[in-house]
Amino acid sequence: MLAQDIHWTQFNNNPIFQNPAGAGNFNEDLRLTANYRTQWRSVSIPFQTTAIAADTKYKQFGLAINYFHDQVGDGKFQTNEMQLSLCRPLQINKSHQLRGAIQFGFNQRQLNSNAFYFDAQFNGYIFDPNAPTNETFQTASMSKPMLGLGLIHQYQINSKIDIQTGLGLFNLTRPNQSFFVDNTQRDIRLNLFSLLRYSYTNELSFEPSFQLQFQGPYRELTIGGTSTYLFSKKDKIFLSGGLWWRTQDAFCLQFGMARGPLYCGVSYDFNYSSLVPASRGRGAFELSLRYVFSKFRPAPIQYRLCPDFI
Repeated sequence: MLAQDIHWTQFNNNPIFQNPAGAGNFNEDLRLTANYRTQWRSVSIPFQTTAIAADTKYKQFGLAINYFHDQVGDGKFQTNEMQLSLCRPLQINKSHQLRGAIQFGFNQRQLNSNAFYFDAQFNGYIFDPNAPTNETFQTASMSKPMLGLGLIHQYQINSKIDIQTGLGLFNLTRPNQSFFVDNTQRDIRLNLFSLLRYSYTNELSFEPSFQLQFQGPYRELTIGGTSTYLFSKKDKIFLSGGLWWRTQDAFCLQFGMARGPLYCGVSYDFNYSSLVPASRGRGAFELSLRYVFSKFRPAPIQYRLCPDFI
C-alpha cells in the first residue's frame, strides 16, 4: 500500500472522500453512501475501515457531511474523522462546469499502549508482560482540526460522452500524529482523478478512470474502469463489472448491481507486491452501498385556453 492516508479500491463510489467538490454532484435530491474495507487478514490483525457520507443540494450549493473510522494492529490504533464540505458549482457554458469546494472538520486518533510488547519486557531469559516497558507516551488520544480544498471540472462533449477531472488537497493544517513528545506532522495529500462516461448504447456504458495520489514521499496510481449493462428496463436493474490495477500493489475485481435508487458493489484486491510471502496474494475485501432519494414532483398540469366569444 503506497499511501499514508487510507485508500479505497472503489474510490468512484466514495465521492466525498475523493474530492469535496463532489458534494451535491448528482441528479437526485439526497445521496447516502457507505463503504467498508478490510485488508491484510492473512498477514496480521486485519485493517478495518468504515466510511459513511450524506450529501445534498441547497439553492446554489452542494452540502456534504462524511465520517470514517479506521482501526489497525494489536494496539487497536484508531483514526476517526468527521468533515463538512461546502461546494459552489459554476456553469461556464452548456458544456463546461467548474465546482469548487472547501472541507473542514477534525481528526481524532487513539491507541491502547498496554496491548503492545517492547524489548524492555524481555529480561534475557523469558518475556515478562508485567515488566515496565520504559516507554513514555505523551497521550493516548488526540484531536486536531483539518482543512481540505477541492476542484472538479466537468466537460459534456456530447449526449453520450462526458469527462470529470478533479484535484483535491487534504491535511492542509498538517495535524500532529505523534503520541510522543515530538511533533510529527501529517503530510498533505494531493488527489488527482479523471473519469470518462461513455454511453455506447442505451443498455451498455463504459467508465474508464484513474486516480493518482501524492503524500510526502509516497505515490499511489490506480487505473481501470467499469462497464454497466441495463439488465431489466422494467425493474431498472443495472449490472456492472470492473477491473483495476493499483501499480506495484494489487489487481482488483469489482462487481455491482443497482436496482432503482439502491446500488451495491463489492471488490477484492489480489496482492502481488513484495508482501506476497506473507499475504499469499490476499489483499482486501471492500463493500460499497449507495441510496438516493428524490422528491415527489407531480407532473405539470397543462391548461387549454378557450377563446371568449361576445
